[in-house]
Amino acid sequence: MDRRILRALQSDAAQGLEALSERVHLSRNALWRRVKRLEEAGVIRGRVAVLDPAALGLGLSVFVMIRAGSHEPGWLERFQAAVTSLPEIQGAHRMTGELDYVLRVRVRDVADYDRFYKALIARVPVADVSASFVMEDIVDRTTLPI
Repeated sequence: MDRRILRALQSDAAQGLEALSERVHLSRNALWRRVKRLEEAGVIRGRVAVLDPAALGLGLSVFVMIRAGSHEPGWLERFQAAVTSLPEIQGAHRMTGELDYVLRVRVRDVADYDRFYKALIARVPVADVSASFVMEDIVDRTTLPI
């Protein structure tokens, strides 16, 4: 039942309790208790509106690959502070393999990416930065496979 509730919420978190309870075939009170329990357990972290980046003038998606110049704790703290302070960064991931970090960035255009790049390297020194610009989004989901 929890999985059914989560699938329904992932597809439309704005639906009211009445509609959701009908959709998952559960009474409104039982549904409310289950949703509250899922929130308290941290399974549901929040409810958001999924926006269209292009409609907001943020049509360029960029994957930024970073090799760290240092692996000292002080550098990592600076890097984490930098990536959390830049709102263009939609995701930041520490990687295994040849790359140290991959950032998923959303900007207006190449000039806006250049501004972002300069802001990033001003905050934290890196050994190497390369970027790949997304030509086409084939799959870009917000839902998890549950």
